[in-house]
Amino acid sequence: MQKADGMNYAPQGKPQPVCQRGEFVVAAVGLDHGHIYGMCNGLVEAGAVIQWVYDPDPTKVAPFVKQYPEARVATSEAQVLEDPTVHLVASANIPSQRADLGIRVMSHGKDYFVDKAPLTTLEQLQRVKETIARTDRKYNVYYSERLHVESAVFAGELIADGAIGRVVQVLGTGPHRMNAPSRPAWFFDREQYGGILCDIGSHQIEQFLYFTGAKDANVVASKIANYAHKAYPRFEDFGDATLVADNGATNYFRVDWFTPDGLRTWGDGRTFILGTQGYIELRKYIDVGRDEQGDHVYLVNQEGEHHIPVHGRVGYPFFGALILDCLNRTEKAMTQAHALKAAELSVQAQAQAVVVEQ
Repeated sequence: MQKADGMNYAPQGKPQPVCQRGEFVVAAVGLDHGHIYGMCNGLVEAGAVIQWVYDPDPTKVAPFVKQYPEARVATSEAQVLEDPTVHLVASANIPSQRADLGIRVMSHGKDYFVDKAPLTTLEQLQRVKETIARTDRKYNVYYSERLHVESAVFAGELIADGAIGRVVQVLGTGPHRMNAPSRPAWFFDREQYGGILCDIGSHQIEQFLYFTGAKDANVVASKIANYAHKAYPRFEDFGDATLVADNGATNYFRVDWFTPDGLRTWGDGRTFILGTQGYIELRKYIDVGRDEQGDHVYLVNQEGEHHIPVHGRVGYPFFGALILDCLNRTEKAMTQAHALKAAELSVQAQAQAVVVEQ
């Protein structure tokens, strides 16, 4: 698994199928971001069959078929959308194009599974909601920094069990490695990637809503900057935001593109969760200076201090739950309201952000 570059970070777990082979058929359309591999890994491990792949760029299709040889190469998007056997279309296309593709997918009677950020404007959000209501299809989102991180999954279980009482604050850091030569042109265009708070900030907002159990929140303040990448004037390498949830919980997060080359992974992502009876720290991808392996959970509560390494022990239950949701028309993996609220708040944080001039 690629650990140096976050764009190609695709976690692999143990196969835990929730359906019979052929019972849940998937197509991949739009391979612009490497997260499509993590999305498809999770689906296949949960029992899905990848039947089709389509991207207008054959250089993206070739490695995908090598990874998933069962996938047939479609000659057009329409060939995929018109196949009645396909249950779900997964996509990691350019962020500004994700909503329109999702609307076409749902309008063809299929569920959609899209990389974050799932959309980049409030106008797109409104059209997505209207299409969901009209078609009764699902617009699922791959918030990988919680769904595909075992320490984050385990933290959710601890919180649900009452290990730290009521959660009152979440602090999140989401540093990423730039690696500019490997990035496509759209990566540097704010109109296409949505801005740093809309893009990688969406991970942080989704986790805040999830860990606190909030249904909504207000963006109190947000900032963006381009401190060190002036060659790309439409790019942002730093962003932060403060939010207050409808249940009184608070959030501060910082995202950036400043991971130094000396770090053994693409980012030292951490989450700090404060409860009324304890706190949790997640060292997601590395325990810097000590252990290259990630998924370290530090728990301090009334019972003592605990260091719990969970890599390889928890798994990724979201994907099986997602498949069952699509087959049974339930909402156990993630509610539609939650997925879209995280996106909405990310767009709002981006839109109202103060630009720090340097």
